[in-house]
Amino acid sequence: MKAVASNPRVAFQLASERASLKGPGGKRLLVHLVVNVEHWPFAAAMPRAVLPSPHGRETIPDVCNFSWAEYGIRCGLPRLIELFGAQGLPASASVNLDVIRVYPQAAEAMRRAGWEFIGHGLVQQAVTGVGEEEQIRRVATELAEFAGGPVRGWLSPGLRETAITPDLLAEQGFSYCMNWGIDDLPCWMATRTGRLMAMPYSMELNDSVVFAVQNQPAADFATRIMDTIAWFDRPEAAGRTAVLGIGLHPHLIAVPHRLVHLARVLEALAARDDVAFLTGSEIADWYAAAEPHPDDRGDTGP
Repeated sequence: MKAVASNPRVAFQLASERASLKGPGGKRLLVHLVVNVEHWPFAAAMPRAVLPSPHGRETIPDVCNFSWAEYGIRCGLPRLIELFGAQGLPASASVNLDVIRVYPQAAEAMRRAGWEFIGHGLVQQAVTGVGEEEQIRRVATELAEFAGGPVRGWLSPGLRETAITPDLLAEQGFSYCMNWGIDDLPCWMATRTGRLMAMPYSMELNDSVVFAVQNQPAADFATRIMDTIAWFDRPEAAGRTAVLGIGLHPHLIAVPHRLVHLARVLEALAARDDVAFLTGSEIADWYAAAEPHPDDRGDTGP
């Protein structure tokens, strides 16, 4: 029977059949902290709600849910910067381009903290295809100007993309895309030109899913991370490297009753000698060296 591709971008391969890659510095658990910093326009419908509108009738302005999100920028983001800084942990900031205009103090604080900037669209609204190429071009140029260097990573708002998003990203010089959480290791993607890799980003370790969608208790997020590590600690998995892309939103994880749990689990991970905290670009550079693009290997493998 003729094989049929499961998706048009990444050749299917069982994780158990992938080469066992040695992590940077001999570390086998690579933790990528991704803080999503977003602009939810006041005069538009909110992307998500902590409190539904009475009788299910959406109201604009939605002051309650706008305030929920902006509290995260005002109060939650400084807490995350302080927490990561105190522990010496690198982070990546997935930012809507409008953040540098609407919340310039927040953008500058992340830049001072040395966080890597990742493209996250213009505002927190899913890309529909209309003007997508121009949006990606603007993010690639304008965010790079603010960051002081190329923006190499991309995460679509709501992780939604069109059929040609990876092609446009590769053409604009992006190195990795976080929409495709299909593996514990990066994977090379097929694009019409250029090179792009799918960077691990787990929905199961994403505070938006855990708290805003599944409504889990505050301690559940930390428990999930530690249980994930426990699985990779099994003897049969001890020699395999894995990337843990952890998705964080200031209005969710950085409220006090949740942040205390994250602080404890980060301390526990930092104390291990087999864990490395890395930015997206650091992981991309490691993977490109450990498992070069097929064009550099002279084969057509995944």
